[in-house]
Amino acid sequence: MDIAAGRYALADVVAHHSHGDPGHLCTACAFSAGCIATGQDEEAMRRVQCVVEHLGPYHVGDAIFRTHEPFRAIYAVRAGMVKTQVVDGDGHEQVLGFYLPGEAVGLNAIHPERYPCDAVALDTVYVCRFSFPTVRELAQQVPDLLMNLLRALSKEIGTSAMLAGDYSADERMAAFLLDLGERLAERRQSATQLHLAMPRSDIANYLRLAPETVSRVLARFREQGLIRVDGREIELTDAPRLRERARNVLQR
Repeated sequence: MDIAAGRYALADVVAHHSHGDPGHLCTACAFSAGCIATGQDEEAMRRVQCVVEHLGPYHVGDAIFRTHEPFRAIYAVRAGMVKTQVVDGDGHEQVLGFYLPGEAVGLNAIHPERYPCDAVALDTVYVCRFSFPTVRELAQQVPDLLMNLLRALSKEIGTSAMLAGDYSADERMAAFLLDLGERLAERRQSATQLHLAMPRSDIANYLRLAPETVSRVLARFREQGLIRVDGREIELTDAPRLRERARNVLQR
C-alpha cells in the first residue's frame, strides 16, 4: 500500500483538504468548525496550531485502521468511500457503515480507547487524520467542533437503531438509497445520482438482507419506475414514492 503522509499547519488545511474549493467539501466535514474557523475562532486556531495528517491513497481492501488497534485519531474522508466492519472468530463479516467525503470515521473508539471495528477502503481513498489529543484541545477552543462530532456520533447511533427494526426489504432499501442521496446533497452533490462504490453483497450485509434479496428489490424498484440502474450507477427517478416506501423507517 502506497501511503504518502503530509503534515500541514491548520492554516494550510483548507487548500489541501478541498483542492482549492473550501466551500465544496470542508464546510460539510465534521471537522469544518476547526479547519475553516473565522473571527475569534480563527485566532484560536492560530494559537492552537493544530496539525493534520493527510494520508493516501488507500486502495480497495486497504485498512485505515483495524479492530483492537489503540485509538489515537479520528479520520475524515477526503475522497472515496470507506466501510466499517467487524469480523468474528469464524470469519463472518458484519458491515457497520459506509462513509462519504467529509464524514468522520472512528468516533465509536472514543470510549473503549481501541478501534472496535475495521475501516476499509472501498475504492481509492484519501483521509485527513486528526490526533485525538489535538481534537480535545481544539474542541475547547471551538465549541462548534464538539457539536459537529456529537451530531455525527448521534446519527451513527440512530442509523444502528433504524437497522435493528423489523422492516421489510423494500423499506430498508428505499431508506438506504434516500439516506445516501441526502448525505451526498449535504456535500453539494446530486441527491438522485448515486454511485455505489460498495458491492451488492456489502449492501445486503449492511441491511441485514440476503444478496439475492437486494438484487430482487432493486429490480422491482426499476420495474416500478422508482430508479434507473446502470451497473453501480443508480438514479432515483421517483424520490417521493421511495420516501413513501421508507416512511416507517425514516420516521424513527
